[in-house]
Amino acid sequence: MSVLIVIPARFASTRYPGKPLAELRGVTGVAKSLIYRSWEAAMQVAGVDRVVVATDDERIRDAAQAFGAEVVMTSDTCRNGTERCADVLNVIDEPYDIVANLQGDAPLTPPWFVERLIEGLKAAPHAHVATPILLCSPEALASFQQDRRHGRVGGTTVVFGANKRAIYFSKEVLPYADKAGTPVYHHVGVYAYRPESLRDYMALPEGPLEKIEGLEQLRFLENDLHVQCVEVQARPGQEFWELNNPEDIPRIEKILSQMGIE
Repeated sequence: MSVLIVIPARFASTRYPGKPLAELRGVTGVAKSLIYRSWEAAMQVAGVDRVVVATDDERIRDAAQAFGAEVVMTSDTCRNGTERCADVLNVIDEPYDIVANLQGDAPLTPPWFVERLIEGLKAAPHAHVATPILLCSPEALASFQQDRRHGRVGGTTVVFGANKRAIYFSKEVLPYADKAGTPVYHHVGVYAYRPESLRDYMALPEGPLEKIEGLEQLRFLENDLHVQCVEVQARPGQEFWELNNPEDIPRIEKILSQMGIE
């Protein structure tokens, strides 16, 4: 099955304007933009036919082309990454069986997360979308809770049924975790869609829960579409975190250094 990875990137982020061009220093002290590091992560994924950066901003386009990425210019009316992925299919003339959305703010996404995700969608023929989930370590859970105590929007959590079909995603910590050992799953912001699912998504209205949470994947759930959760696991020495706020930069730089990434 042919696979396209799309890295959506917008300059006008509400919480962090210009985030794709924010610089992150690795173990050698060399600074690379967030979009550059996200593209490098995408290029490590095996079994992919094409990787594109999707943006409506000339600054991001120019930066991405400078480090060798293929760029697809999309509409400035796209409200989220899923809509931008759908718009890419309107621009390019080559069909793909699976479209993977690797968010442009997740440079620490391991390639095996995406590989496992793609296999998960292939193995779930009734699913419209698949997305990876990661059991929170005690340290990650404490970071989530600290963000919420300080009024920051950190990572997203997910709850799901016995068949790992998603029930709900939230920027709150779900389920209620007041005791040590409560399993909380971090939603890794990557998606694998069937092309027809992207077309369905564009035909659906933005729902109230999507608006409240600011989570694009809730549009699928609010319309009873099947979102399959695919559990992934970090490997020794690997830590996952997204860049949601400027305060996340030192943490990600620390992880880059610990992992020996330039």
